[in-house]
Amino acid sequence: MLQQTKILLWRLFALIALLLGLIGVFLPVVPTVPFILVAAWAGSQGWPQLEQYLLTHQRFGPPIRDWRESGAITRRAKALATIMMGGSMTLLWLMPLHPGLRAGVSAVMVCALIWLWSRPEVR
Repeated sequence: MLQQTKILLWRLFALIALLLGLIGVFLPVVPTVPFILVAAWAGSQGWPQLEQYLLTHQRFGPPIRDWRESGAITRRAKALATIMMGGSMTLLWLMPLHPGLRAGVSAVMVCALIWLWSRPEVR
């Protein structure tokens, strides 16, 4: 019974991550690939068929395999993330929000970009 519950929870986690990733396909403010990576990882824990499907998927398979093999991210993905975060940060600073909130969110985005650009690129 406990094993079945674990599998069910892993599958639920994988589905939620996959759903968030698919939302990101249509909403540019939601990142797609990180959620697909999480879905593949969760699938490896309790849903091998989903993991295999994602690994062999024409669009999502290569980034998952690149990440698993070497933690690599394409330059195009890095550039797109930088542009999207820059746009989000610009909109954030135009909103009537508390300056501390704007600064905190901006600092998190800058840290994320530093980490992102420190990752190796796909060869």
